[in-house]
Amino acid sequence: MASGLFSWAGNSVITSEGLALNTPLAAALSAALLVAVLAWAVVRPFGWPEAVMAVPAAGIAVATGALSLGHARAEAERLGPVVGFLAAVLVIAHFCDVEGLFQACGAWMARWAAGRPVRLLSAVFALASAITAVLSLDATIVLLTPVVFATAARTGVRPKPHVYACTHLSNTASLLLPVSNLTNLLAFAASGLSFTRFAALMALPWLAAIGVEYLVFRRFFARDLAAAAPADRAAGAPPRLPLFALVTVGCTLAGFVVASLFGVEPAWVAAGGALVLAGRALARRRATPLTVLRAASPAFLAFVLALGVVVRAVVDNGLADVLGHVMPDGTGLAALLATAALAALLANLINNLPAVLVLLPLAAPAGPGVVLAVLLGVNIGPNLTYAGSLATLLWRRIVHQHEHDVNLGEFTRLGLLAVPSSLAVAVVALWGSLLVL
Repeated sequence: MASGLFSWAGNSVITSEGLALNTPLAAALSAALLVAVLAWAVVRPFGWPEAVMAVPAAGIAVATGALSLGHARAEAERLGPVVGFLAAVLVIAHFCDVEGLFQACGAWMARWAAGRPVRLLSAVFALASAITAVLSLDATIVLLTPVVFATAARTGVRPKPHVYACTHLSNTASLLLPVSNLTNLLAFAASGLSFTRFAALMALPWLAAIGVEYLVFRRFFARDLAAAAPADRAAGAPPRLPLFALVTVGCTLAGFVVASLFGVEPAWVAAGGALVLAGRALARRRATPLTVLRAASPAFLAFVLALGVVVRAVVDNGLADVLGHVMPDGTGLAALLATAALAALLANLINNLPAVLVLLPLAAPAGPGVVLAVLLGVNIGPNLTYAGSLATLLWRRIVHQHEHDVNLGEFTRLGLLAVPSSLAVAVVALWGSLLVL
């Protein structure tokens, strides 16, 4: 996957029809559109999907000339494989849930924890890390978080530490594989790495960041974790493993590795896994074609595409030039730390998906190490604020649906402890991996 995909043009604001805006007006309009799209995604008035604002905003950017039609088309083509992969993974995660995978996870957690909050936290960390890495962060947020709520209630422990772990690990634990996160797929394309080398370089940062998060959680939630559950609520029934779902997911992962060797897009492999799981559900009349379509979340896919177009308008109208002046030079440890910090800051200002879209074209020429440092920043950094990632916004809605309060001050204090420490340790681990591997 060539890094040439990321050689965006600079400051043109002329549309293919010859219409134009002056650069300050184009920059102001692009920035206003991006703010409106992100604000809508955070608030979601009337429960309407994010695409309700994002799609018209992308249309306005093109119609006014803030972004040329050619650049909009190029951006949509670049994001096409990413969006296709996201659709397939959402279908895989949904039908893994239909097969009973997440219920089995809940039963295993309850049985293994035996009413002890610290053991339950360890189980949540292990499962959330694995599910995020293999099925992507959306599965952890949408499917595992409700199971964690149910497991905490079933065993009688306080849910807060375990539920907060879901959102932190949906971001932090998405570092491992190119398929764990949308941001990873974009970084994978920019890095020029193979699937296996990407995973090898990110394995140590992944483990290091998760380890630091675990230590922070043990300290931050010490009082909640000290409250033992009633003895009569600690037992759990043995889980039934959904072998078909597990085998399908395993074969899909193996397919990612093989496909990478032949230059095949991960989206095709994910589509194969989705077809197998959805086909089984359809054949057994446990789903309908409409169910499959809904599982793919077409409104969210439209949002991702439209957001990419709006971000491209912002980049073309000056943001790339501004960031180019502050982007650290070099590939040493200090430069990698500064790059990751800049990426984390930008992710919390404009959300991590726009941040990675903006930063990758600047990072790609410096090589895979800098690209992966950007990825560390945009994946770990969003644990600091609600708006840092789409996953955190979605987690907040799910928590509210379970009538559980999320305190902004508490969320931020936890982030201030976890993000700088886990990010710094992960960058050092990345630097070491780049030297050795």
